[in-house]
Order: sequence, then C-alpha cells, then structure tokens
Amino acid sequence: MLDQRFFANIDWVLCFLVLLICGVGLIALSSATVGTPGQEDYLIQQVFRILAGIGVIILVQLVHYRNWARLGFVMHLVVIGLLVLVLFYGTGGPGAPVQRWLKVGPFFFQPSEFSKFTLVLALSHHFRDFEQPKGNWLWMIWPLALMAVPVVLIVKQPDLGTAMLLMIVFVPIIFLMGIRLKTIFILIILALASLPIVWIYVLKSYQKGRILTFLDPERDPLGSGYHIIQSKIAIGSGGVFGKGFGEGTQGQLNFLPAHHTDFIFSVFSEEWGFFGAMLVLILFLTLALWSLAEVLKSKNLVSAIQITGIVAIFISHVLINIGMTTGLMPVVGVPLPFFSYGGSSMLSMMFGIGLLLNIRMRRFEKQ
Repeated sequence: MLDQRFFANIDWVLCFLVLLICGVGLIALSSATVGTPGQEDYLIQQVFRILAGIGVIILVQLVHYRNWARLGFVMHLVVIGLLVLVLFYGTGGPGAPVQRWLKVGPFFFQPSEFSKFTLVLALSHHFRDFEQPKGNWLWMIWPLALMAVPVVLIVKQPDLGTAMLLMIVFVPIIFLMGIRLKTIFILIILALASLPIVWIYVLKSYQKGRILTFLDPERDPLGSGYHIIQSKIAIGSGGVFGKGFGEGTQGQLNFLPAHHTDFIFSVFSEEWGFFGAMLVLILFLTLALWSLAEVLKSKNLVSAIQITGIVAIFISHVLINIGMTTGLMPVVGVPLPFFSYGGSSMLSMMFGIGLLLNIRMRRFEKQ
C-alpha cells in the first residue's frame, strides 16, 4: 500500500495551473479552428489528449522518481532507436511534409518530443552521486554523448528547433553540477568556431532562409517571411483588449499559417489583446517558478536535476514559441506547451508534470 503521506503531499496548485493553462489553450484552439473543416474533431481530439495526459500523470506516480531515473538510460536508448527509425520509415505526419513522425495504425507520434525528458532522466541517474572533480573536464564526455547522439539524429530529420531545445535543456543541468567558467568559455569558443561548418554542411536551404528571414522578414514577404509578418500583424492588431473571441482576421481568414499549432499564441493575442497575452505569460511564469522552487527543497541530486531539466524544457518551449511568433527568434516549429494542437507534445509535457508531482508527493522521504 502507498504511504498516506504520499497523498497528503499532492501539489494541488501545480495541478490547477496545468489544467487552467490547458483550459485557456482549448479556448484558443476553439477560436483558431472556427470555420475549419472538422473543427469539432480538433477540439475533441485535444480534449482526449488532455485526458490521456492526466492518465499519464497518474501512471507516473506509481513509479518512484528514483526508479524513473534508473530507467532513464534504457528509455533514452529506446528513443534514440525510434529516431533512427524515423530516418528510414518516418512520415510527414498529419498536415506536415517534414519527416519527423512515426505512424502506428491511425496514430502519429513524434519521438523527438520525448527525447528531452529521457535525456533529463538519464542525466539525473548519471549524476546521482556526482562530486565535481578538480581541474578535470572529462566528466562531461558521457553527458555530452547522451545529448549529442539524439541531437544529430534530430537535425537529420530535419528538426533544428527540437535539436536546439535538447542543447538548451542540457546547459542548466551542467550549471547545476558546477561546471567551471573556464570550461564554459572553451565550449563557447568551440561553438562559435563551428558556426561556419554548421551553416555550410548542416543547415538545409530552408533553415538558412528562416534565419535570414528572421534578420530581415521583408526580404521574402510572400515566401519565407510570410509567417512572421502575418504573425506580427495578428499580435499587433489585437491592441490592448483584443478583437474578441472568433473575431480575429488573421486567423479566421487563414492569413496566418499553422494557426492552431505553432502560431496559436498569435491567434490568441489577436483576439484577447495585450491583457490576454500577459495572462498566458503570467500563467507559464507562475508554473515555472512554482516548480523551480522545489529545487531549493530537494534532498538529493536526482530530484534536483529532474526538476531543473523539466522546468528548462517548459521555459525554453514558451520562450522560443513566443519569440518566433513575435519576430524575436527564427521560426523553428516549436509548439507552445498545453496550447498547441498535437498529441506527442501534450503527452510528453504531461509526463514532465507527472515527474514534478512525483517528486513533490514524496517530499516526506528522508532521501
């Protein structure tokens, strides 16, 4: 039987925040798909995904977070294997031409969405009894390999956004482990030196176009710059209070592509204005800060790394998605957590929430 204290430590605030964000996301999706053939199907499927995500949260509680960490390396290997399968048998998925999905019967799923969480689990187990060695940076080789292998496979799909997210999530965990400033400086120099190689040999032509368009959206207003121009028009035209539910022109008239997935924040901002956009940002900020506060209460490195990594995943998704919709970052196809239409993203994010609740609910344990 489960300890009674386990149930006494349920984090109802975290549960409420997640459900509230999901509810606001359903409102945004409902508006974004008005007039779209199969509008009710979009909403019903998203509701089912939220319910499935709640089921994932419940299932995650049945396994101790330390045991999830022990399973992390195996799970990471499985995801890497699936990423290899994507290169050979991947499909474009529903409505997307890029080869990033695997199809099982009528279902599509994107293995790269789960790679961020399996990386966090694998690192949390690897560093469980870690002590920073003096004057030695070789301790980073294995963690770098755990991160680099899926990054290379994801870039091959190509999916630069998710590959970038894996690297971003890796950084705060390494900081938590006490990486030396000298090592950071060396890594920055190596990263800058590799940029020409990445530009010439790694990036696809359309990815180069996105970066150039980010620097100057007007260079191709009807091509690569179309998304960001329409997104900025949508957000700007919302004004202070917005145009009202279902009244946004950019989304309703289909000027804005991918308005129910990557650019759903633009649709919401157009209809709910500055105040609506700020509400969404405040909700995500509250979720991040509330979760991150648990790091200060962590009694071991396993829980501290898991919390840090999961919060880094949430924050990076929000910043990159909103950054690309407002023209502050290149368009890289990163979904907005609990908002954007999609099953793999929803289930993987709910898995992360499940781990946060798992750690919080076992706070009564000594170790």
